[in-house]
Amino acid sequence: MPALSPTMEKGNIVKWLKKEGEAVHAGDALCEIETDKAVITFDSSEDGILAKIMVEEGTKDVTLGSLIALLVAEGEDWKQVEIPTQVHPPMPAQTVSAPQEPAADLTPISSKAQHSAGIGEVRLSPAARQILQTHGLERGSTSPTGPRGIFTKEDALNMLKQKGSMSAPRATAAAPVQPTLKTPQVASGAPPYGRPSTPPISIPGQPLAPGTFTEIPASNVRQVIARRLTESKSTIPHSYASIDCNIEQVLKTKKQLARDDIKVSVNDFIIKAAAVTLKQMPDVNSTWSSEGPRQLSSVDISVAVATDRGLVTPIVQDAASKGLEEISTMVKVLAKKAKAGKLLPEEYQGGSFSISNLGMFGISGFSAVINPPQACILAVGQLRHDLTASEDDEGNPSLRRKDMMMVTLSSDGRIVDDELASQFLENFRLNLENPSRLALF
Repeated sequence: MPALSPTMEKGNIVKWLKKEGEAVHAGDALCEIETDKAVITFDSSEDGILAKIMVEEGTKDVTLGSLIALLVAEGEDWKQVEIPTQVHPPMPAQTVSAPQEPAADLTPISSKAQHSAGIGEVRLSPAARQILQTHGLERGSTSPTGPRGIFTKEDALNMLKQKGSMSAPRATAAAPVQPTLKTPQVASGAPPYGRPSTPPISIPGQPLAPGTFTEIPASNVRQVIARRLTESKSTIPHSYASIDCNIEQVLKTKKQLARDDIKVSVNDFIIKAAAVTLKQMPDVNSTWSSEGPRQLSSVDISVAVATDRGLVTPIVQDAASKGLEEISTMVKVLAKKAKAGKLLPEEYQGGSFSISNLGMFGISGFSAVINPPQACILAVGQLRHDLTASEDDEGNPSLRRKDMMMVTLSSDGRIVDDELASQFLENFRLNLENPSRLALF
């Protein structure tokens, strides 16, 4: 199982695109794998014959480095391929309990490969390489225990444990006892306040009573969304500011372009206006790192797209330099690929600013959660019609309809303070209300 995204820890085999006994050339599509981001086609890096599929279609939560298929060199009898009898070797005594990862990648099982493993060439599994790099370890004289001489995750964990036992100081005093709060005991009989015990009730702070819930398995994408949302709300100081925009000129320009068979949406104008504003205010076009803010040179707009697997944010690269028609075409293509789970990593990783539009669902206004490490996300509400008092040419009072839309900026207070956020919204409103300004970029 390869690592197809930086945050991927396990994957699901969606579909095999080659059959056992079929010839495989470097660059051929082997299978479709669902990562924590999307469904990605995995291409072979070797020539050979697909001898054995080890993990069937539909298998979920396959750990990185796990053996999913066997290749043999061309000309070898693929039906006689030697299948490893022990994919996960037994763990040595007194080691950290962890699953074994037997393979670094899909390599042909051939006499040449077996010979190279026999003369001392050592390969690292992805998990082992990550552990060694993270903790600054060198493989040294530790012997690999994986099949065909692979240095596995278990070997790296053993090295890490040995390093910790050598450098850890001995405890000279017992750790202080932490005070504990006594929780009130709830009687097993009748519930308090005369509440009926049928159906079973759930006690606050205690596991839910059986029969009061249904377990729903979370997909890889949903798990990542949950983790990132929790990280965002718990580590980023969110600030919120809203402004009303008059989009009458946007609607007029949209109709004029439609007469010339140029079909764009209001959302395309919003993306372009946000990109132009970020070009004017580069301090907002920043991300947060461990060392502080980083100002980005390219304006890349992440556009939230709702899919069956959750919210995905494909990116319109360098949006400030693109025209409305080009932005419209890109958004349509990216949204289609996102809903089909076919986005490439470079099409959803990164971005400097996000836009989430719920206006089509009748939402008048809302506050969105920042997509880290970005500094801002713009939440767009629905079009509304406001009536305002005005006078005609003869001075007679009348009521006039205005087409308005509210947008709310969620900003990271560490990068974009309230004053900078207010200036951004004011400039965004001016750019959106005057579409001719967008043509200057």
